[in-house]
Amino acid sequence: MANEKIILGIDPGTTIMGFGLIKVVNKKMEFVQMNELLLQKYNDPYTKLKLIFERTIELIDTYHPDEIAIEAPFFGKNVQSMLKLGRAQGVAMAAGLSRQIPITEYLPKKIKMAITGNGNASKEQVAKMLQSMLNLKTLPKNLDSTDGLAAAVCHFYNEGRVEIGKSYTGWDAFVKQNEKRVKK
Repeated sequence: MANEKIILGIDPGTTIMGFGLIKVVNKKMEFVQMNELLLQKYNDPYTKLKLIFERTIELIDTYHPDEIAIEAPFFGKNVQSMLKLGRAQGVAMAAGLSRQIPITEYLPKKIKMAITGNGNASKEQVAKMLQSMLNLKTLPKNLDSTDGLAAAVCHFYNEGRVEIGKSYTGWDAFVKQNEKRVKK
């Protein structure tokens, strides 16, 4: 029997959540799917979070990923944007953790470096490299889905190197690795 696993990559966002799935068969990547959840038509931030959670659960229940790779929020100047992005990421992580799926976070620069060899690559450069690597016929209009796919591919390339990102196997592991963030 072939050694197989599925990796779900997520680029969290409150306007667009991008995601991509790859299947790894005998240490070779195969493209499964990429898409995005469009959230700009919803004004209520809680509705957006609910939809992110539900879509992530739907992806998990449909594709049964063995692992999830998620892009970590980068530090920007707008604190409100950072909070919204962190909430979106947290909700996607909670969906995975609720199904006992190991999650690894990767910084945007780490993902870009894994795909293009340049931590400062543009979204377009990342998308074009993924198109070449995975023989994608076309690229989507919005590149959030390729960003989600890039997280999955980055995770594949960093297999076994846990120091690259933070990895959680469940709530207990998350709490243990983030004791300073837990309010008592």
